[in-house]
Amino acid sequence: MLTAVKNQIKISLLSIKYSLMREMLNKASFISNVIFMILNNACFIVQWVVLFSIKKDIGGYSLDKVILLWGLASSTFGFSRFFFKKAFNLSETINNGKLDSFLVQPKNVLLSAITTDVEPSAIGDMLYGYIMLFVYGMTINNFLLFTLFTIFGGLILTSITIIFNSLSFWFNKSELLAEKIDGFMTTFATYPGGIFKGITKIILYTLIPVGIISYIPVDVITNFDLGLTLLIIGVSILLVVLAFIVFYRGLKKYTSSNLMIAKI
Repeated sequence: MLTAVKNQIKISLLSIKYSLMREMLNKASFISNVIFMILNNACFIVQWVVLFSIKKDIGGYSLDKVILLWGLASSTFGFSRFFFKKAFNLSETINNGKLDSFLVQPKNVLLSAITTDVEPSAIGDMLYGYIMLFVYGMTINNFLLFTLFTIFGGLILTSITIIFNSLSFWFNKSELLAEKIDGFMTTFATYPGGIFKGITKIILYTLIPVGIISYIPVDVITNFDLGLTLLIIGVSILLVVLAFIVFYRGLKKYTSSNLMIAKI
């Protein structure tokens, strides 16, 4: 069992590697995508600098904490979109019958389907995240925790995306819901968690777990808590398992389009 998992991970990493090599054939385009994403993210942080010049505390966050929040959100979303780009287009893959070529391969269908391409600009997101960590305060502990939460936050984000996109096995136009959820997570992850109250806060820690991806990790980095760290890891593992269960149950309802495209 462990050997099979190890081999599947190795295959997925090779697929990501070759996709990255294809993207790097046009070096000018590749580098510009990375740089422009960094600059795009930097533009948004300017508005917070302006706001904090007027008010020193927003939702219990200082400017330093917002910088850390933006860095973590950026690197988390970058990690997810770089390594699992196709998870965000899984509904299209299902609806257009493009799973056929993955079904005939002796590999895990889900992992193969979501790791066949990479998003070059997502590298800019990850780099920007670590730039923000440097601005906040780079220490060994901060670096290790930031990296840990980037990985597990990215897995949570990817799992949520897979779950909602997998609804396409049962419902038409479910990709619209998946896109809305993705948009909500991207938006709310960059706002101080303290400004949300009541039902909105509950949703941000459950249905749209931005609190688990961004708010709690920021709190842990600023004030370490082992229990909360284990909570994030546990939720990540749970959602990864749930994503696989939902996808494979839906796969039983999949209708082939007889569209065969070679995947190497």
